[in-house]
Formats: sequence, C-alpha cells, structure tokens
Amino acid sequence: MDFKRVIKEKILSANPLGGGDIGSSYRVKTDSREYFIKRYSFAGTAEAEALGLKAMAESGAVTVPEVLNYDDHFLVLGYISQGPRSRDFQKKLGRQLALMHRRSSAERFGFYQDNFIGSTPQKNEWKDSWTEFFTENRIEYQVKHSGNRDLIECWRRLKPNVPGILSETEEPPCLIHGDLWGGNVISNPDGDPVLIDPAAYYGHREMELSMTQLFGGFSSDFYSSYDAEFPLKPGWRGRMDLYKLYHVLNHCNMFGGGYCSQAASLMKKYQAL
Repeated sequence: MDFKRVIKEKILSANPLGGGDIGSSYRVKTDSREYFIKRYSFAGTAEAEALGLKAMAESGAVTVPEVLNYDDHFLVLGYISQGPRSRDFQKKLGRQLALMHRRSSAERFGFYQDNFIGSTPQKNEWKDSWTEFFTENRIEYQVKHSGNRDLIECWRRLKPNVPGILSETEEPPCLIHGDLWGGNVISNPDGDPVLIDPAAYYGHREMELSMTQLFGGFSSDFYSSYDAEFPLKPGWRGRMDLYKLYHVLNHCNMFGGGYCSQAASLMKKYQAL
C-alpha cells in the first residue's frame, strides 16, 4: 500500500488491521510516530469522516482520534494504544456525550456533505425542522433504497403519524456521532473513552441514544450520567424504537434477513398511535 501521498516521512512498517464495510485500516510506523490510516473505497468518505471528527473535537467534550491528513481515499489519524477501561468509564462516556450535544449547535439539521452509515449513503441535505429531516433524509431514503414493497406500504401508513409523535420533541440541532454502537467506543491508555468512526451530522440527540440501545454495550451508569448532565425530554424512551428504525432499515438494506421483518414490526408499532 502506497502511503507516501498522505505521509511525507520514511515508513518503517505498515501492518493491516482489518476493515469495515467500506474500507480497510493500517497501523503505520515512521521515525517520528505511529499513525492509524484508513483507506476507503468511495471518494469523499475520508473527508466526511475527517469533518465529523474535527467537529466533535471542537466541542471540547469528547476525545476522538487526531485528524492529521486526508485526501479522496485516505484518512490519516493519530494512533491510539488501547488500555483497560477505567471503573467509571460508562459514567464518563455518558457525561462527555451529553456535553458534546449541549455545546454543539447549528442553524439547521444536516451536515456539510453526505457521508455513509455503514456502506449505505447517508443523506445530509440541510432541513429546517427535525421532523422534516428525520422523515425525508433518514426513513424515506432508506425505505426507497430497499425497494421492499412491504416496507414501502408500512411506511406509507406510518409517515402521517410521525409529525404527531415528534411534535413536542423539537430542539436546536446538535452534533451527534451518528453511529454510536459499542464497537465505536474504545479506551485510551488511561482507560478513558474515545469515540471513533463517526457518521456525524447535526441532528437530534434522541437519535443518538437510540443507536446505543440497539446492540447493547452501554450501562445504566451511562444513561443516568447523560441525563444528569443534559436532561432528556419526557417520553424519550417511548420514541426510541422509532429512531431505531433508521438503523434497522439500514441493516435491512445491507444484510437483509430478519432486519427487514424487524423494520416492518417497528413501523407497525407506531401506525396505531
């Protein structure tokens, strides 16, 4: 792998670390330091992730890998050696995430460019309201992308109910990680939380919390610490399955199988409201 275009130093070693849905990663050592380099299949993905990481870092609330360089396909980050998680890891994570949500804001919902959620394009066209953004840029895009007639019909019946479900939840846009499952949280040498691999945009923080519940890995200490720092609006737990729908639809589009029937079940849950 030719890293000379993004690292202007003599490379001593470059070891592959595996990859995800849309790229591969490497641990690269030079005379001066170690780097974590991600190579993406799709042009623009590296820039989108770099912008997300930089925005998160600017909040001063969370720790993320240092962005050092990027081009159309490569993203160069500072390498983070992982250590055992501290005893209060989950409390710190909840508080730090709440601080990021509270400190970051934008005038509209969206992001500076589209990015990816897994291998699926994530549409970030700016919208004036969260309901509009969630409906059009998140659920409707995924449903149309699926081409699944059952899901299209379920969405046709659910869509008119969404404004009512979200009517009292409007908040100013805040920066969210966008893909916050357990695998995208690591610990640094001190055992403190580090957030990686964002699909960032300015959205609603309840959307963020729904993803933390989808696959587990976040304890009660995480949620109580978050709520103590930045209290959630009443009824937030009842909206979690609606927000999970986005990620379940995405998994349906990527992997098929039971995720498609799960998405249909989630939509039917809110059709009767």
